[in-house]
Amino acid sequence: MDAGLIRKVDIEHEMQSAYLSYAMSVIVSRALPDARDGLKPVQRRILYAMHDMGIRPDTPYKKSARIVGEVLGKYHPHGDAAVYDTMARLAQDFSMRYLLVDGQGNFGSIDGDAPAAMRYTEARLHSAAAEMLDTIDKDTVDFVSNFDDTLTEPEVLPASLPNLLINGATGIAVGMATSIPPHNLGEVIEALLYMLQQWTKLDDVSVEDLMKFIQGPDFPTGGVILKSTDEEEGLAAAYGTGRGKIVVQAKVHVEEMERGRSRLIVAELPYQTNKSSLIERIAELARDGRLEGLADLRDESDRQGMRIVIELSKTADPDKLIAALFKHTPMQGTFSINLLALVGGEPRTLTLKQALRVFLDHRLEVVKRRTEFDLARAKERAHILEGLLIALKHLDDVIRIIRNSKDTEEARARLMKRFKLSELQTNAILDMPLKRLAQLERQKIEDEYKEKKALIKHLEKLLASPKLMREVISEELKELKRKYSDRRRTQIVDASKRASMKAADLVPDETAWVTLTRSGLLSRAYGGKQPKPAKDDAPRALVQANTRDLLYLITQKGRTSAISVYSIPESDDPANGTPFSALGPLDSAARVVTAVAVPAEARTTTNGEETEAATTGTFLIAATAKGMIKKIAAQDLPAPSSKVGEVMSVSEDDQIVSAGLSNGNDEVLLISALGQSIRFSETEVRAMGAGAAGVQAIKLAKPGDVIVAMSVVDPKAEAFIITDVGMGKRVPLKDFPTQGRYGVGTMAMAVMGKAKIVGAAIGSPNDKLVMMTKGGARVGKFDEAPRRGRPARGGTVIKLKPGDAVEAILPFLPRLEVALPEPPKKKSRGKKSESGKQMALIKAETPKAKAKRRD
Repeated sequence: MDAGLIRKVDIEHEMQSAYLSYAMSVIVSRALPDARDGLKPVQRRILYAMHDMGIRPDTPYKKSARIVGEVLGKYHPHGDAAVYDTMARLAQDFSMRYLLVDGQGNFGSIDGDAPAAMRYTEARLHSAAAEMLDTIDKDTVDFVSNFDDTLTEPEVLPASLPNLLINGATGIAVGMATSIPPHNLGEVIEALLYMLQQWTKLDDVSVEDLMKFIQGPDFPTGGVILKSTDEEEGLAAAYGTGRGKIVVQAKVHVEEMERGRSRLIVAELPYQTNKSSLIERIAELARDGRLEGLADLRDESDRQGMRIVIELSKTADPDKLIAALFKHTPMQGTFSINLLALVGGEPRTLTLKQALRVFLDHRLEVVKRRTEFDLARAKERAHILEGLLIALKHLDDVIRIIRNSKDTEEARARLMKRFKLSELQTNAILDMPLKRLAQLERQKIEDEYKEKKALIKHLEKLLASPKLMREVISEELKELKRKYSDRRRTQIVDASKRASMKAADLVPDETAWVTLTRSGLLSRAYGGKQPKPAKDDAPRALVQANTRDLLYLITQKGRTSAISVYSIPESDDPANGTPFSALGPLDSAARVVTAVAVPAEARTTTNGEETEAATTGTFLIAATAKGMIKKIAAQDLPAPSSKVGEVMSVSEDDQIVSAGLSNGNDEVLLISALGQSIRFSETEVRAMGAGAAGVQAIKLAKPGDVIVAMSVVDPKAEAFIITDVGMGKRVPLKDFPTQGRYGVGTMAMAVMGKAKIVGAAIGSPNDKLVMMTKGGARVGKFDEAPRRGRPARGGTVIKLKPGDAVEAILPFLPRLEVALPEPPKKKSRGKKSESGKQMALIKAETPKAKAKRRD
């Protein structure tokens, strides 16, 4: 019964109807992403609005309030706070694996800080978002009316990036929720390429096949995933069924401190963990006495990265404390995976294979529609050009018809009738400027017509061949991988092995190349590959190390700072390194001359006692410009500390020029600027304490001469020597006689005129080194220098421009081979133990060396 505007209905029926409408609205229009582009409606509207406003990656930033207003007014008539929070999240590098919005200003932090007000921040599209929107103007996707039917918006984006998997999604709908973790773009693209290769036999592609490429989630905050061997749990289940759980942990390692103490460094957190809340939780547990051995807790995080420092008391057990932290704090937790997304407008739980297939089907449709659009435009243009060519061929007749016509309409009709032209062609002829009648312009029209005909043929062939279409998508994916792929951030380890790990094992056992630049930037190259010198910041040291080693920075005056190699941020570009002052106690004004990586095994202990190597087998040797030499045992080097350490006492008028490591029975070679050299056994230099000044290594014969290089001798190698004028040579080390310390030595190279030797390095012909001049640095090889006798002059190694000069050379220093004794054997009755008589050579720097060690 109706009474005016009031209509009586059954409340049960109305509640059912209204709730279902609300539920579907939340599911389809708010909480769940589309499986094709991985975006929720509000995210898609933000990106499209920015695209529509012309805010590209290469344009100036726009105020966030302006963007939010555009989204609200045109596409999303809801709360401004919700739109701004969504846009802010797209700009957060701790939330998004691959940013879609390039933000300027405070967009929040991992501590849970809210973004600044939208009137303060600015934003523009990130380059990855531009890829998502690419070709949207070529009718590649369907458009639908906006909320008031005044504008249109895309139903889905063309999405050349597999955004659903690489950035993931979270959302709570009605009666369902989605939780998709982010993944590594390079791995996802490799899986997509594999599926394209197997397209005709996709039914045979299994989850196991895809997991050969996609190791698992790759969170923007890094951390560790514990891989379960149970097929009904973990990654295999999640990828095979669309649902599962994984255990995630913070990445933590142990650093040594002075006086035998140590500290835990938390460098990465599980995804969506609030750092500030974590620190508060640790402090609360310490106050309640539930964490034993915690001496101090502080947050040293900065722009270079996260660094939560947990200092331990001297009696604390790092293993027990780490286990307690994982048990009682968010440093360990579970991430529930539910691959729920909209497919055809309906929510579906997808397997990994299905998620990849939906994306590929979408890309095939987009490329097909793009090709059809390009084909239509090419045919239209070719049609016009064909008309222009007809007109140019009958130019006199065309001009006569136009001149004799009383108006444009008559000219159009007569031209169409005379030459059987279409209205489109006729309009192009009538609109053609007179300058196009020139012979050169006529040739351009003919060339363009040929190009369009070839393009039409290619596009028609493409549309007729699904295989060619898939090849196009493959090439586009390879290009995207080249542009945006990066290293994996999240480490995946076997859960069973992780459980038996000790604190010291938490640092990965990996080879790394460390670069120290002249401006004081430290970086660790990804994957252990040799770094390329920065163009504007030449290297001062290039050291191969293990992530468990300690890097000692040594200044001109013998001061030092010990830094864990693992704590040095990774970067392929040394120019993007971290200032050494941010990683240790040395001030930024300190004149660091070199860096030495001391292997972890050189400082280890066996059964609580120092090994033979730690007491007699590994030494740091340093030499000064005035010919002093100092030898210090590895275990006497200072541990990482908040205070600056010392390796050598250097007089005011002297400075350290070089340093390296030895195994106790090596020989050393020193070379001076004027060509003097000496080679002697290191046994002639006794090991001294940290504060000692050392002993004299050589009698420099000429006034003003100084030592420029000191190296530990490899008898089978060669010495590469170079002068400031670019003259140099290679000399077999056997040509340098072994003498007693503190002699005048022998001539290393005949130096002519005012030239001076500026550097020397030891290596083999195929070894690489960096040659630095005033004009820059470049990587070269030892064999670029001619091989000459010891007293001979050198040949031209570097052709210098006027005013340029060689400043130094720098070898890629391989990691030291440390000889360690085998663990003591158990004594048998009536026989003495033979432990300590056999030595096992550890070579940790290469897989080949590791294999040799195992043999």
